[in-house]
Amino acid sequence: MLEEFKKFAMRGNVVDMAVGIVIGAAFGKIV
Repeated sequence: MLEEFKKFAMRGNVVDMAVGIVIGAAFGKIV
């Protein structure tokens, strides 16, 4: 999971990174 986040960060796509953070936060709340 951390490696995937690194891939997002390396791509430099702020939108993708923001979406990933939001999904991660929502997923964390569910679990």
